[in-house]
Amino acid sequence: MDYEVRVARPADLPALPPIEISGERMFAEIGIVFPPGPTVVELMSDGDAEIIVAGDPPVGFAVVDDVDGAAYLAQISVRDDLTGKGIGARLLDAVMTRAGEAGAPGVSLLTFRNVPWNGPWYAAHGFEELPEERWGPGIRSHWEAEVKAGLHELGPRAVMWAPAGRTS
Repeated sequence: MDYEVRVARPADLPALPPIEISGERMFAEIGIVFPPGPTVVELMSDGDAEIIVAGDPPVGFAVVDDVDGAAYLAQISVRDDLTGKGIGARLLDAVMTRAGEAGAPGVSLLTFRNVPWNGPWYAAHGFEELPEERWGPGIRSHWEAEVKAGLHELGPRAVMWAPAGRTS
């Protein structure tokens, strides 16, 4: 099935938290249980972040914000029963293309270093770990917020970066 990738409409927003939560089951299967609280998309949907969705109704989404003068991929989620079908890659391609078109030098993100559908997946799509000496204050702030929230206790985290405009 072909899922159109597009900018989210207000009517799409209620469907997004359940998509993000569905992915938590995959993490739980490998021993990563997230602390309770609002989803990333809930936290960011009221701000300046851009939300891109796949499908109508959405079956996946990406949340992108501006951090340190570059695009920051805060979250990418695909409904758990549709993972492995290329939907996440299409969303990531849209993020990279849109960042390039907006003049951003690249896209940064924070992710689990060793979870197959996190760090290794992004590496397969052209991302590399960003050395700490190259972190801007915004990335550092996100990192510290994750530490404070206990996310780093769940597994090794990494900051990753890829130049904008490329697609996988």
